[in-house]
Amino acid sequence: QFIPNFCKQLLGKIKPNAIAISLIKGFDKAEGGGIDLISHIITRHLKIPCAVLMGANLANEVAEGNFCETTIGCTNKKYGKVLRDLFQANHFRVVVVDDADAVEVCGALKNIVACGAGFVDGLKLGDNTKAAVIRLGLMEMIRFVDVFYPGSKLSTFFESCGVADLITTCYGGRNRRVSEAFV
Repeated sequence: QFIPNFCKQLLGKIKPNAIAISLIKGFDKAEGGGIDLISHIITRHLKIPCAVLMGANLANEVAEGNFCETTIGCTNKKYGKVLRDLFQANHFRVVVVDDADAVEVCGALKNIVACGAGFVDGLKLGDNTKAAVIRLGLMEMIRFVDVFYPGSKLSTFFESCGVADLITTCYGGRNRRVSEAFV
């Protein structure tokens, strides 16, 4: 809900040839119902292209300089290269894919699966059950994207934004810890 207001503050203060990139892992409620991707909201309000960056990169580990990798979803190859060059470092590997919507949806849906993993941990149901929750969650993520964002590539789910971020969040993420604490 804060994105449109924030974009209004930026309007007229950024160059018309700027590129936005969203690191927000979630959805917003669309006007008229349904869900809206944050990158789509940014593009509509700022009238510039918006790429997305998602992946198995827990903030504290990135800050400590630990190796991690990420996925940038960007439909424009030229912009994708610029963004990769901007973010890539020795400890931060960047892969650019043109499947931006799927990259963004992975970043949002993995949090739901992580809640399930946290409940499994809280109930002490074991690693086998947790693995099943993660596997089934990944399958549901793929189905969701197939239904609501047709044309996405299965290979995107095998990038850092997909299975790697899902595993990281289901073992070390905030959503998992909060869900475990509720049991």
